[in-house]
Amino acid sequence: MSHHLSESELQAGLESVKVSPKDQGAVEMIVIRPRNRERLVLTECEVSAALGVHGDMWADGCWKKLPDGSPHPDVQITLMNSRCIALLAGDKNRWSLAGDQFFVDLDLSMDNLPVGQQLSIGTAILQITDIAHTGCEQFIERYGKAAKAWVNSPLGKQMRLRGIYARVIQAGFIKTGDAIAKI
Repeated sequence: MSHHLSESELQAGLESVKVSPKDQGAVEMIVIRPRNRERLVLTECEVSAALGVHGDMWADGCWKKLPDGSPHPDVQITLMNSRCIALLAGDKNRWSLAGDQFFVDLDLSMDNLPVGQQLSIGTAILQITDIAHTGCEQFIERYGKAAKAWVNSPLGKQMRLRGIYARVIQAGFIKTGDAIAKI
């Protein structure tokens, strides 16, 4: 079991997250979840409106469904701030446990990325959705109760410390190291 940070340790690390780039950042890690509790780190991936991140379980195991039973497109893609996960996880080998698909060095706050904001990443275009991303019981297990409380605090929600959901607007390919920019 790894060390879970206390509230004061999390608050002390907040400044590093606050200085994330606002307009252009980079993809630090790509992760797919082929099955529940399984993670695979990739160097590149394909994204599409039909499948989300190709190889990820979103298309077959999405928790949020449309009335016809198909996976909800507003939760296709998850992005989390790489500075935040670095603080929570400590070791980069533990980033993927969060279950997000893209760890990016970019300010994900509501002020910087309002709902509807589009992002160019590699050859793809994503759009921020209005679904809130919150930590689950697995998040507590992996990063601690203080971490879940911190990301779901009023400031944590405004900064979207737990991450954001997006949908695919233009299919394309994304690689680790690709620039991510507001458009």
